[in-house]
Amino acid sequence: MKRTKKEELIRDHQPEMIRERLSRGPQRQNISDAVLGGIDGCITTFAVVSGSVGAGFPSSVAVILGFANLFADGFSMAISNYESGKAEQEYFESIKQSEERHIEEVPEGEREEIRQIFKAKGFKGELLEIIVDTITADKRIWLEIMLMEEHGIGKTTRNPSISACVTFLSFIAVGAIPLMPYIVSSLQVSQQFSMSAFLAGTMFFLIGMLKSLALAKPVFLSGVRTLLTGGAAAALAYFTAYYLREIFNISVG
Repeated sequence: MKRTKKEELIRDHQPEMIRERLSRGPQRQNISDAVLGGIDGCITTFAVVSGSVGAGFPSSVAVILGFANLFADGFSMAISNYESGKAEQEYFESIKQSEERHIEEVPEGEREEIRQIFKAKGFKGELLEIIVDTITADKRIWLEIMLMEEHGIGKTTRNPSISACVTFLSFIAVGAIPLMPYIVSSLQVSQQFSMSAFLAGTMFFLIGMLKSLALAKPVFLSGVRTLLTGGAAAALAYFTAYYLREIFNISVG
């Protein structure tokens, strides 16, 4: 297996493969948006379910509050993600315009910045000057280097619309699963809650596993960590509702 992976690495680092990969440019990944939306959606609805059970409310309350929170929170989270991505995009554009203006108005000062950047990397003498001349000969490359080295901004930024859609869809898709048992009216409340808890726990674990697979991290540990996070949130909702019911002596008939 190790030999196969090494052979794949060797093949992927052949000149023609490198040329093809670099020509495509960096690809924006939305796995973080999907994971965030999925986990938050599942936590939101199962926390509502747990809180309803802890407070002694009937199943209908869990369903109504669960779906109301599912769509409202999903929409709110998507909008928040959109605004965050939009702000990031606008910041990138403002910095880019600023650097373009600096290159046009004070080129020697910007050349000196390039010189200082690569001097700090260990280049010096004639080689350093060749690097400076080569980079500043192409304004597109010059601008990219300044954005990356001075401001830490890469070539890719989030697409706000795509991020918002991915977050919303994953929030709704995963968040609806813990509510499914409550749609089956023939089940007893204890059975509904047990099935909901099982489904929610399964989703937490699977999301953690999928995240780790995409990022080449330990699968099982990531699944358990996500499961514990979701379980802790649900337990907090359950016991908060339970103790508040006791404190205020609320009786649910």
